[in-house]
Amino acid sequence: MNRKQKKLLWRIIVGVVLFAAAMILTHTVLELPAWGELLIFAGIYLISGMDPLRKAVINISHGQVFDENFLMCIATIGAFIIGEYHEAVEVILFYQIGNLFESVAVGRSRKAVTDLMDICPDQATVLRDGQRKIVDPEDVEIGAHIIVAPGERIALDGIVRTGSSSVDTAALTGEAVPIQVQAGDEVLSGCINMSGTLEVEVTKPAGESTAAKILELVEESASRKAKTEAFITRFARYYTPCVVIGAVLLGLIPPLFTGFNFAEWIFRALTFLIVSCPCALVISVPLSFFGGIGCASRNGILIKGSNYIEVLAKTRTVVMDKTGTLTKGTFSVTAVRPVNMSEQELLRYAAYAEAESAHPIAKSLRRALGEELDYGILSEQQEKSGWGVSAKVGDVLVAAGKRAYLEEMGISCAEAAEIGTAVHVAADGVYAGYLVVSDMLKEDAQETVQGLRAAGAEKIVMLTGDRKAVGEKIASQLGLDAAFTELLPADKVAHMQKLKEELSESGRLIFVGDGMNDAPVLAQSDAGVAMGALGSDAAIEAADVVLMDDQPSKLVLAIKIARKTMRIAKQNIVFALAVKGAVLVLSALGYANMELAVFADVGVSVLAILNAMRTGKN
Repeated sequence: MNRKQKKLLWRIIVGVVLFAAAMILTHTVLELPAWGELLIFAGIYLISGMDPLRKAVINISHGQVFDENFLMCIATIGAFIIGEYHEAVEVILFYQIGNLFESVAVGRSRKAVTDLMDICPDQATVLRDGQRKIVDPEDVEIGAHIIVAPGERIALDGIVRTGSSSVDTAALTGEAVPIQVQAGDEVLSGCINMSGTLEVEVTKPAGESTAAKILELVEESASRKAKTEAFITRFARYYTPCVVIGAVLLGLIPPLFTGFNFAEWIFRALTFLIVSCPCALVISVPLSFFGGIGCASRNGILIKGSNYIEVLAKTRTVVMDKTGTLTKGTFSVTAVRPVNMSEQELLRYAAYAEAESAHPIAKSLRRALGEELDYGILSEQQEKSGWGVSAKVGDVLVAAGKRAYLEEMGISCAEAAEIGTAVHVAADGVYAGYLVVSDMLKEDAQETVQGLRAAGAEKIVMLTGDRKAVGEKIASQLGLDAAFTELLPADKVAHMQKLKEELSESGRLIFVGDGMNDAPVLAQSDAGVAMGALGSDAAIEAADVVLMDDQPSKLVLAIKIARKTMRIAKQNIVFALAVKGAVLVLSALGYANMELAVFADVGVSVLAILNAMRTGKN
């Protein structure tokens, strides 16, 4: 417990001991007048309940009248006025005990997330003039070299210049298996260096590092509320004044028709006030969502707000990109079919035409060529998004891309016989042949589709710009409901709109892609999920949910966490309202004492908070 919690615990202990002594003295040893009992129990009340009294006064001075402290103080002071001294002290003691349990429970839940996200080191060892100096990461400039010793957390993003080691990325990805890094490899802030000493050249300032961005997103996620959470906030705003008015009417109206027994009805009204405190809802429901976001973060899943937890929980249609999502995105050339030239010459033309492209297919062509490109012979590069590219390679105008791209130029193309992505090539307007580039399914792609089915996804669809034969083959292997192929970005948007129209009113659609080149499609989805975004600023910024590694099966886990979070939040709402409703009725009818009222308030709050803490566990 922290200092404040320990102080509250001592007040409770002192209050309980004094209350027990006062009850013994006033009921067995001493016969005190009413004012004597009032002084004794009022003193114990002030020792035990000073905090709620002070908070109530401060909140009233700031215009926040109707909170649990105000209700509890009005109820207990009212009990003193009608002579129920020991009832007043019992209520405030139980209330403070409940506050202590609540504070500890909330503190533990928040500490779990805080510890998890404590990934930004507060110092870095920088090399300056050959000397090692320990500085604040904020003071390290781009291009500086930092030393990361074994066991230290990497302070800033950078490139390894010397040394090799294994790096624990669990804080970012949730992946337990360390990765090996050596000179030339990228390392990210927040990861832990496991073995050898590394010298790292810094590539990003501290404020833009991966760890800083992740921490910022987790902190901001609390401001994006789900409809359920926002409803509870609005509910409490109107509920509390209504029950206060109800309690006033309960204490004043019935006595006029039942013999003017005001003391009895005021006691019922005070009990009614205690029961009415909405803290079980206003604390436990937001805590449920906070725990769900923390649990996801611990598993390498960033959810940018509790509103997206609600979307994931209601997911009925999952739309997935192919390359880099269901497949590895590491293409290799599996067939070269030249026309009137050698295989090497066809491969050379294709690699040079795609020289400026960052697309995985372009990279595979350059890799297959196996030689350093001479960019000095390139000129007049042009690209038609989703179709193909053209460039002058020396004196030869080369076009490479889809069959439709070349046919639009009036060039007749052969039909590719192999399964894979065909890149057709023309040189100076003459067809030169085609190359086939193939991609492999990810190891957990099949598991992902099966898991999504089990998690309640009714339709799983793939949208890809790849050939029909390739798309249909992958869809058949994975058991997808549909695969739309050979799509341009505009075509993908049209298909997304149609899929959204087919959804039920309560269902939601999510799109899973690389988060960088699918912005129009992401805009059409209820939530966009970026795959393999570790170290990718663009993906982290673009998507609503970020899977920090390359495992699509993490999406299944994200949906399970979201559904568990929503289930627990709803349990707390139903439980709290049911108990409070029942005890409110009993209070109005005179069958509930203040001890039962305290349980309906404090007891229900503690139970709801403990239940909410379950969202923080897998």
